[in-house]
Amino acid sequence: MKAFTYQRVSTPAEAAQAAYRTPNARFIAGGTNLLDLMKLEIETPAHLIDVNGLKLDQIEPLPDGGLRVGALMRNTDLAADMRIRRDYAVLARALLAGASTQLRNRATTAGNLLQRTRCAYFYDTNMPCNKRKPGSGCSAIGGFTRQHAVVGASEACIATHPSDMAVAMRVLDAEVETVKPDGAGRVIPIADFHRLPGSTPHIEHVLEPGELIVSVKLPRPVGGQHFYRKVRDRASYAFALVSVAAIVQPNGTGRVALGGVAHKPWRVEAAEQKMAQGAKAVADQLLAGAKPTHDNEFKIPLVQRTLASVMAEAKKGA
Repeated sequence: MKAFTYQRVSTPAEAAQAAYRTPNARFIAGGTNLLDLMKLEIETPAHLIDVNGLKLDQIEPLPDGGLRVGALMRNTDLAADMRIRRDYAVLARALLAGASTQLRNRATTAGNLLQRTRCAYFYDTNMPCNKRKPGSGCSAIGGFTRQHAVVGASEACIATHPSDMAVAMRVLDAEVETVKPDGAGRVIPIADFHRLPGSTPHIEHVLEPGELIVSVKLPRPVGGQHFYRKVRDRASYAFALVSVAAIVQPNGTGRVALGGVAHKPWRVEAAEQKMAQGAKAVADQLLAGAKPTHDNEFKIPLVQRTLASVMAEAKKGA
């Protein structure tokens, strides 16, 4: 691990200003992703800004009936909150499907959203990777690609976003609230927060230098049946091959977002208009233009079958 300096801050504005004026600085809270990458010297920040003292670990009710989730809420605490379990069950289920109990006890809401989109080649510093070194190439293309993206990828990167929580946030239409170094606030729809790889896969989100996530807003509950179905190689501590976050209303309409298939949580609202036509129609629209490899072409029918299972359960429950 490379040497670094360390700073504790007491306000979000202080944190944002420190990150902006200090070259190669990173925020750290739970550290569940950053510290691993530092040990491998994939991330080599010169300065760490500890934000754990900012008291952003509460859930507050909003006037419109929604909730504001503090950026430092631990995944375990968020999943256990009765308001989340009752009104945003898809989020609670997604959180409990992620990682392991030990990691959920440390991981934070903001950190979960900001974890690196990655694959095995990203971790192997002997292999070219455009996310580690822009312009060096993508070793996954032409390599072993069972876990990789089938949609929304590019010639520069085919990695998939690892978060379960972010998929649920996408189906809920959450909003990310931030503070900039000049003290100004910003609200970013979750749909716009993560970027597709294009020619710059090392730029994974739309945050500006020094910008700090302070909370995530959940809109007023929409009701319906909530599902998070994660298909993976083992029951714990494994990323999704495919995941489906869905909210299904009594009349059969609803929302669907996918994990494990793209560089960001994947939702195509137009596909949701086809729910009355069945899982295949929805999946075909969700994955229109998909470009799977020989190793991961199984993800196409797996999405359809997983979605069909969710829709059948919803119909039975209704």
